[in-house]
Amino acid sequence: MFGGDIVSGHSKWANIKNKKGKSDAQRAKIFTKLGRELQVAVRSGGPDVDINSKLRDTIAKAKAANVPNDNIQRSIKKAAGEGATDNYEEITYEGYGPAGVAVIVEALTDNRNRTAADVRHHFDKFGGNLGSTGCVSFMFEKKGVIIIENDGNVDEDQLMMDAIDAGAADFVTEEDAFEIYTETDTFSNVRLALEKKNYVFLEAEVTMVPQNYVELTDEKQLELMEKLIENLEDSDDVMNVYHNWDAN
Repeated sequence: MFGGDIVSGHSKWANIKNKKGKSDAQRAKIFTKLGRELQVAVRSGGPDVDINSKLRDTIAKAKAANVPNDNIQRSIKKAAGEGATDNYEEITYEGYGPAGVAVIVEALTDNRNRTAADVRHHFDKFGGNLGSTGCVSFMFEKKGVIIIENDGNVDEDQLMMDAIDAGAADFVTEEDAFEIYTETDTFSNVRLALEKKNYVFLEAEVTMVPQNYVELTDEKQLELMEKLIENLEDSDDVMNVYHNWDAN
C-alpha cells in the first residue's frame, strides 16, 4: 500500500468471490441492473463514450461483471433511440443494520414509493432501521476501486508501478487479489491506463469505502446481516449496497 489510509484486511475481495459464485438467475438479474445503469448513463450524457465519462465507466463496470458486449451495445442503443421512454430516478437510502452496522443503498427506480417501501421492509425485517439522508454517509469515502485477480500471472511490482504512474492513491495486496484505489476524479484515467496495458479487471467502479468497520460476533446478528444484504441486493430496483460490516 502507498500514500493513503485504506484499511487492508477489509477488502472488497470477499464481495467479489461472492459475486463469482452467483447462480445463472442471479447473474441474469445483475446483467439487467447493469443494463439499466448503462441506459441512465446514456440519458445523462449521450451515447458517445469519448465525451461521456459516466458511460465509459459504467461500460467498464459491466465488462468486469462479464456482461456480454452484445448486451452492453443493446442497452446503449435502446437508451439512445427515439422510442426510449423508461424514466429512472437515482435515489440513495441510508440506515443501520444489526448492531449499528452502517448501510447505504443506491437504487434506480421508476416508482419512488415502491422502492422506498421495499427497502424499508428489508431493514425492518432483518434487524435494522432506515435512517435519514446523511445519517451514515459521513462514515464512508467515495473512491474508485479496481480489482485484479492475484492468480500468479500478474507481476505485483510492475502492477504497483503502473498504478502509481497512472495516478492511483493506494495499492493493497490481498491473498487472491490486488486492489487499486483512486480518487473519484482520477478513476477513469487510472482505469484506462491499466486497461491499455491489458490488465483484466474483476471489478472497476466508483464505490463507497468505509472509514472503519464493525465486527459482528453474535450468530443471530450475523445471520440477520447476511439476510439484509442478500435481500437488498436481490431487489430489482437496488443497484448497490455498501456497508461497514467486517465480513472477512
